[in-house]
Amino acid sequence: MPVKNAFYAQSGGVTAVINASACGVIETARANRKQIGKVYAGRNGIIGALREDLIDTSKETPTAIRGLLSTPAGAFGSCRHKLKSLEENRAEYERLIEVFRAHNIGYFFYNGGGDSADTCLKVSQLSQSMGYPLQAIHIPKTIDNDLPLTDTCPGFGSVAKYVAISTREAALDVASMCATSTKVFILEVMGRHAGWIAAAAGLAAEQEGDAPHIILFPEVAFDRAKFLARVQRTVKRWGHCVIVASEGTQDREGRFLAESGLTDAFGHSQLGGLAPSLADMIKQELGYKYHWAVADYLQRSARHIASQTDLDQAYAVGRAAVELALQGRNAVMPAIVRGKGKKYSWHIGEAPLEAVANREKKMPRSYISRDGFGITDEARAYLAPLIAGEAYPDYRNGLPRYVRLRLTPVPRKLKSAFKV
Repeated sequence: MPVKNAFYAQSGGVTAVINASACGVIETARANRKQIGKVYAGRNGIIGALREDLIDTSKETPTAIRGLLSTPAGAFGSCRHKLKSLEENRAEYERLIEVFRAHNIGYFFYNGGGDSADTCLKVSQLSQSMGYPLQAIHIPKTIDNDLPLTDTCPGFGSVAKYVAISTREAALDVASMCATSTKVFILEVMGRHAGWIAAAAGLAAEQEGDAPHIILFPEVAFDRAKFLARVQRTVKRWGHCVIVASEGTQDREGRFLAESGLTDAFGHSQLGGLAPSLADMIKQELGYKYHWAVADYLQRSARHIASQTDLDQAYAVGRAAVELALQGRNAVMPAIVRGKGKKYSWHIGEAPLEAVANREKKMPRSYISRDGFGITDEARAYLAPLIAGEAYPDYRNGLPRYVRLRLTPVPRKLKSAFKV
């Protein structure tokens, strides 16, 4: 079999450990040089392929590639660019095949969430219809933890750890000042349709009265009167109230409380502003002094407090993607499978992209307390192992040392340009 090159790209919102998946891909490919030539990365994700703007990872030293394990964000650049259906924009898919053909690319590794899984599947289908041999493997990544057929999604465990720690630390601050100052603190976290991140904050509570006192999930319709009554009751009993709110919190009609009216590049409603909205509601109705914060990019870029479990799994799915390709697999995703038994264990399985693309895994109702404001023991048992272990980066001069790659461009071979 002739040696083919590989293409790797990062898609969507980045995470604290997505580069670990890149490391897994590149190191495993380098260990199989008889089957895989070079690994080219797309500069700024799939846009790099469309523009024939490729990065030659073979120019990076082994030390630099290993340094990706402890470096947050997307080392090669990511993007929010959703390829439309083949019927709507076949030209984009044909351009991808044209670029792959020009650079002898026979392996396509796409590192992202549900939309990326859909793109990977479509590229696989088109390559077959065009008679161009290409193995397309999707590598799971999303802090929202909403991909089906995988026990968890790389990137989530580290966000869960950050949110749980931040909730506990902020709660101690509020508790120490509540007698004469702030009574309510609200932390807004990501999570459009699934409340996994907000649920992780519940790990901060170990005994009665511990924060968070209220968690707002997208899966539970927001009830204004019930919410305000719980805030008031909590402040009267414990002196303060800590709330963790998912940005995707919705009313009974399914409208986002924080919808701005704008949409992102994937066509999703642009969310934000839930925390100040809730704070204003509390101030107007109850008169409590408050503070609020939005975890936003801080939660997904916090490599300094990443979960070791999450890091190990992120690397493992990158490595497994290459191994699946070498086995001749196509249109599949390496998935994390939780072992049975009381002691947490996991291994890598395989999921077909037809069952992954454009599907969301929401919080089971059994993970949410009966009153809708907290998590159950079942949820705690699921979440706790995912934040286990500390994967601290090396430090220099008091700050983490993060790798900076050379990002050497690959010479273009096509005369035609492509506008994205």
